[in-house]
Amino acid sequence: MIRNYLKTAYRSLSKNRGFTTLNILGLSLGLASCLLIIFYVVDELSYDRYNTKAGRIYRVNEDLKLGENNVLYAVAMPPLAKTLKSDFPYIENTVRIKNAGSAHVKKGTASILENRMAFADPSLFDVFTLPMITGDPKSALAEPNSVVLTESTAKKYFNSTNVVGKTLAFDNNGFFKITGVIKDIPQQSHFNFDFFISMSSFPDSKSNEWLRSDYNTYVLLKDAADSKKMEASLPAFLNKYSGDQMKSQLHMDMGAFEKSGSFFRLNLTPLTDIHLKSNRSGELSANGSVQYVYIFSAIALFILLIACLNFMNLSTARSANRAREVGVRKVLGSGKKHLIAQFLTESTLLTFAATVIAFVATMAMLPAFNQLSGKQITVDAHTLGWLIPALLLIVMFVGAIAGSYPAFYLSAFQPIDVLKGKLAAGFKGSSLRSFLVVLQFSISIFLIISTIVIYNQLHFIQSKNLGYNRGQVLIVQNVFELNKQAGVFKQEVKKLPGVVDATLTGFLPTSNWKSTAIYFKDAGFDQKKALFPQSWEVDEDYISTLEMKMAAGRNFSADMLTDSSGVIINEAAAKFLGLKDPINKPLYKSNGGEQNVANSKQLHIIGVVKDFNFSSLRDVVGPVVLTLAHNTGALSIRVRTTNIPALLAQINAGWKELSPGIQMNYSFMDQDFDASYRAEQRTGTISLIFSSLAIIIACLGLFGLAAYAAEQRAKEIGVRKILGARITAIAGMLSFDFIKLVLVAILIALPAGWYLMNKWLQSFAYRQEIKWWVLVLAGFTAIFIALITVSFQSIKAALSNPVESLRSE
Repeated sequence: MIRNYLKTAYRSLSKNRGFTTLNILGLSLGLASCLLIIFYVVDELSYDRYNTKAGRIYRVNEDLKLGENNVLYAVAMPPLAKTLKSDFPYIENTVRIKNAGSAHVKKGTASILENRMAFADPSLFDVFTLPMITGDPKSALAEPNSVVLTESTAKKYFNSTNVVGKTLAFDNNGFFKITGVIKDIPQQSHFNFDFFISMSSFPDSKSNEWLRSDYNTYVLLKDAADSKKMEASLPAFLNKYSGDQMKSQLHMDMGAFEKSGSFFRLNLTPLTDIHLKSNRSGELSANGSVQYVYIFSAIALFILLIACLNFMNLSTARSANRAREVGVRKVLGSGKKHLIAQFLTESTLLTFAATVIAFVATMAMLPAFNQLSGKQITVDAHTLGWLIPALLLIVMFVGAIAGSYPAFYLSAFQPIDVLKGKLAAGFKGSSLRSFLVVLQFSISIFLIISTIVIYNQLHFIQSKNLGYNRGQVLIVQNVFELNKQAGVFKQEVKKLPGVVDATLTGFLPTSNWKSTAIYFKDAGFDQKKALFPQSWEVDEDYISTLEMKMAAGRNFSADMLTDSSGVIINEAAAKFLGLKDPINKPLYKSNGGEQNVANSKQLHIIGVVKDFNFSSLRDVVGPVVLTLAHNTGALSIRVRTTNIPALLAQINAGWKELSPGIQMNYSFMDQDFDASYRAEQRTGTISLIFSSLAIIIACLGLFGLAAYAAEQRAKEIGVRKILGARITAIAGMLSFDFIKLVLVAILIALPAGWYLMNKWLQSFAYRQEIKWWVLVLAGFTAIFIALITVSFQSIKAALSNPVESLRSE
């Protein structure tokens, strides 16, 4: 019996090749698109889950509110990890990780800049699952000047993983003994370092300061349920250990500090939430956003829904043509259950073919999708373990849903009614198909609105006046490698033709160098009026090189000795301090440590720079205080030349003269800026591509339905032509049935699209509002696409010879 069903299904599908092709093409395209997005979402959700103890690992965060300043840190105090372990019996272990920045590592005569370095406690391998290939995980990071490498790094420097006992030279001034080699950390990790240096190599690691934040601190609980108990105990714990230092520095205890409206708190973040749900200062890497997971999941669901609706629509539309077949079968003795089985077999067979094609297409498109999304997604045995059952489930579900209408509706026909031709057929006869078309185009119009809004916001980010000019700025990294020659290097570079200006500092709007400090506007040291801004060390050429604008006062001057105690604040800081005329007003900086705040350094404001963006445009510009100091983190060079390669060669030659053997590394500020918004750019591109695919799938369905409607009304068209109807009138008549459904879809989709995308825009502090023309454009685009799709079939039907359609009459 099953064999007969399959044979009959194959014959029926082969007979209607156009219908079969459209159905398979639409469904396979939708499934392939959906699979790619599912791979992306699964990859995002899998971060840090490779750790076997992931469910019991938590990061300890620090929240600080000082006056009106609120800062969320992913880092905590130096002594926190050790003290937590001794005070809480339900903590199995703790570990600290500190980003070590970059260093040059010697390989033969070459010197390679490595950026993925971190200091870590010996307990690193007990808390995290980092399998060691060679070495002892219990003692690998116990001694100073020891380092553990990843497998690929060991092969990079020694072409082998059997390197325990060998040494590496860092920055030509220190040798580190290799004590272990671990397997490469999976990409799905919120940290991905190549070098783990023993924490005891870092001089500050044994500090007992409780009012500073430097270390990413993790706790491994004996039971995950203890996390709530621990969080409830943290306020008393923090007061116990930081109270004395708080009284010394701020002249108040924790209670008085909180009564002033400020707070200092610790909290926990589950390890598996860090990548998608944490965006704090001091993260070990750039995290993702759960918001984008929701967006992509919705797009995948919409595409799959459109493809399935398309499949159902074409199936139900075509089923009416088989009413006479059903009547004949019933007269010859076929039972209702056999007819149902026949229709379900056909739809399942069609779905299976589309699924196989979708899987093959997905595998073919995966490399391009990886490049587009910045992922390294692979389909391995583990992936196939959940993917194959999921695809089979989709085959059964879509096949059953798409085949259910023709199966149960047609199998219920009375043979005598069918054979007498009493059953109405045609597009107008089905409210179900009308509903499905409206639903399809409602989703498509929503995706059009979403794509336009996302694109406009990204364009706004790219073109917004940031308060500085990021174009034509070359950044030479790690100038501290030159030691005392850094200043000489700057002066030599400024003499080169094509160089407009240069500034020596690592504190740049596009860099990760950040530093904060506590300032007060008077000697009363009122905590409610405390300023907790970014505090950056810059030189006298900083503002001119970045082409910032002064709102009041003047820039730093190397000729004025008093500028060593002068500061330049931004407009946000001036507004917070409530100073209408801040020039020459005093500002008191807390020096931290054990020093009394009353002995803080007194400074004076010499200028106000206009606000400039130094963090994501999702955040409002915060206060910044610029101080005149010698910082050699980087050299930023404003250039004006058409021959960048030649200028780079000259700068590199000057670098080599001062530091032979150490490679110069550089970037451009506009590229660094773009990199910080890469996630948004990828989101916009992916949304555009998949929204376009969703519209194409919807159009395939509309194309098929238009062909079917024209076929059903062939005799009517023939009569109208004989009676003198014009081609344009006939084409308009056929198109109107579809266009009115698209108009209904527009009325549904426009308010929904405006509301949801407006909610998305609220996450940006600086954003474009949704303009009226966006909604109008989305509506007209949908109508235009529908007209183009339907008009082809309508005009084709209108041009047909009426003799052919009326011959049987």
